[in-house]
Amino acid sequence: MGFGRRNNEEIVKEEVMVWDCTSETCKCWIRDNFKSSETPKCPICGSEMVQTTRELQVVNNNSIYSK
Repeated sequence: MGFGRRNNEEIVKEEVMVWDCTSETCKCWIRDNFKSSETPKCPICGSEMVQTTRELQVVNNNSIYSK
């Protein structure tokens, strides 16, 4: 029975570049390494997005090409 077990693996967090939606009513954001264009539009509402940082769990995107 694994219901009482806890995940002993440490969650690694780091400062990550993200894009935040500028709309007051939308809470959408995208990690910089998952964006689809150089300056993305919000996929939810279509508004402009601005670049900022957040402290998030590390997630690697292996599908991006080498720059």
